[in-house]
Amino acid sequence: MKLTELLPFRAKSLEKPMIEAAHAAGKVLLAHFNRKLEIREKKGAGLVTQADLAAEKAIVTRLKKARGDFGFLTEEAPEKHGKGKGRWIIDPLDGTTNFVHGFPMFCVSIAAEWEGQIVAGVIYHPILKDTYTAVLGQGAFLNRKRIQVSPTSKLRDSLLTTGFTYRKNQWLRTEMDSFERLSGICRAIRRPGSAALDLAYTARGVFDGFWERRLSPWDVAAGALLVQEAGGKVTNFKGEPFDINAREILATNASLHEELKKTVAPEFCEI
Repeated sequence: MKLTELLPFRAKSLEKPMIEAAHAAGKVLLAHFNRKLEIREKKGAGLVTQADLAAEKAIVTRLKKARGDFGFLTEEAPEKHGKGKGRWIIDPLDGTTNFVHGFPMFCVSIAAEWEGQIVAGVIYHPILKDTYTAVLGQGAFLNRKRIQVSPTSKLRDSLLTTGFTYRKNQWLRTEMDSFERLSGICRAIRRPGSAALDLAYTARGVFDGFWERRLSPWDVAAGALLVQEAGGKVTNFKGEPFDINAREILATNASLHEELKKTVAPEFCEI
């Protein structure tokens, strides 16, 4: 029996309030975009602004009304446990550094989790008004049109995407070494600066694969489901089942997964 058949509610019923919450947060972000911001640096060198906080408030307010029994795991606040087995996983502004500098690659990411399984995800790119949605077992969609991963079958023909750690430590050098090696194998690599959008663009077939480490659950929860529901494959760097708490992700169109894993994995063994 499928997990969605065991839920005490229809997973699809979560989609509408998630979309509404994401759109409300998107309006908040657009109201602050290219305006003077109060910026502070978080531990680990990430940035946070009043836009992050206001967008998070807009999301939480709406989702509490939709499912009052769900807990919350968000980027900007401590985890709040709910009365039930569900949890919202929220990044109100993925790509804050881009946002601060006026680079329009940022988004809102919301996932619904039930007993450790992501059952629904929404990513909203407010600049383009693109809404990505996925419900477990029901496919992935962009603005209500079904999407699927690319058909690319050779790494040399692929367009890949990645991200780098904020921390200027040994991991950055390792990541750059891997980037350099892959640059000589694939067609090109992009670094947009938003893991959630990297995953959304992999799901829709723009990118053929994405890898990154040192990520948090709110960065990848919704996007990983999108890729899987679009026909892609998502694992850790060793090819093991994906875990949103594992801090590393390899997401591809499935055809390139083994080849990309063999190239990436030696550089990213856990210490």
